[in-house]
Amino acid sequence: MDHGDHGGHGGHGGHDMPMEPMCSMNMLWNTQIIDTCVVFPSWHIRSNADFVLSFFIIIALGIFYEYLRVIQKNVDQRIALSMTKGKRRSRSPSPNEQVEVQGLLSGGIKSPANVSVPPLSRVIRAVLYGLTVFLSFFLMLVFMTYNAYLILAVVLGAAIGHFIFGGSINPEALLGDGGKGMACH
Repeated sequence: MDHGDHGGHGGHGGHDMPMEPMCSMNMLWNTQIIDTCVVFPSWHIRSNADFVLSFFIIIALGIFYEYLRVIQKNVDQRIALSMTKGKRRSRSPSPNEQVEVQGLLSGGIKSPANVSVPPLSRVIRAVLYGLTVFLSFFLMLVFMTYNAYLILAVVLGAAIGHFIFGGSINPEALLGDGGKGMACH
């Protein structure tokens, strides 16, 4: 019995089969393009065209992340509006309904704010929150390729998304404390 011949079991040093390109795993800042894998081994960049496509997909994911954040805010506003319909008061709250808020930098009277959210609305909020968390961690994993170009794609996607979806602010909400923020005086 001769075990010296491994015929048909190539790949053990023989030149029977060409080696398949492998994913490169870098733990340092790099600018490698070919053989970079993005999160999954199946997202293997094998050419410059693959890289350009991946770059734009990552930008799109960053934009989508910002879109999800805006959707979350809009859903919360709609839920809050639907929960307060017919419950708005034109009178001031009675002293028994007021809660004094004593903080280091703020002092004032605020009405109790927390109200139970209906189950369907909670499901919608939870799904949106879960999608946002998933996408944020996914983009973090892209960032952890340490590839300068892919990091740039994440940052560009976030910036472009913020530009597109962050075109308005509520100055009254931001400056409601007189504009002092964390200022001491």
